[in-house]
Amino acid sequence: MADSHPYISGPGNIAQMILQLRNSFPMSVTSDTVKRLGLASNNESYVINALQFVGVIDSDGKRTNEAADVFSHHKDEEFSSSFKELVSKAYSDLFDLHGEKAWTLDEDSLITFFRRADQTSVTIGKRQAGTFKIFSALSGYGELPTPRGAKPKVNSDAPKKTTKRDVPKKQEPAKSDNSLFLSERSGNKGANRDFGLSVRIEINLPADGSKETYDNIFKSIRENLLND
Repeated sequence: MADSHPYISGPGNIAQMILQLRNSFPMSVTSDTVKRLGLASNNESYVINALQFVGVIDSDGKRTNEAADVFSHHKDEEFSSSFKELVSKAYSDLFDLHGEKAWTLDEDSLITFFRRADQTSVTIGKRQAGTFKIFSALSGYGELPTPRGAKPKVNSDAPKKTTKRDVPKKQEPAKSDNSLFLSERSGNKGANRDFGLSVRIEINLPADGSKETYDNIFKSIRENLLND
């Protein structure tokens, strides 16, 4: 494994490890270091192998002299320009074959190269290609993958979206149309008095009716509806 090109199932973990080392580079970097950072669960040794392959750390996990110079750069563009020297040196066989175009080779071309160089399977070849792509992105060629759980950047100048809220409908005022509502609750006159019946009666009074008209209406209601 040490003589072949490095690979890992989740190459984004290598990028996160490099970014972590840019912030703080401990005296020794081991699989336990990777584990404590919560990266590459059960694949910590693959991250260490990749770091050793490009010369960031030596076989004892110590930072190399070349890496000390590279990781001293604070500006991203200066770091990338310096880091690419480590990568091109480590992948010298790839650059001897493809030159500077190696930085931007498509995935299929990279898989073909790694499979022929290391006699690996399709799966391993894809992982080797993905690992190189990460090193290329760190060298200024391509975009790094977004870490899991990271929130996308929000443009503060963009207009804010307004969300529709449920607005209670306005209650219409009760109509004043001289309507009379009468309700009567009568029970069943049999032995069982638990059953009840509600009756709602609506009577529209004529607006131009006389007092005699109204008296006759109420008299009729009293005689026909309210009396047993």
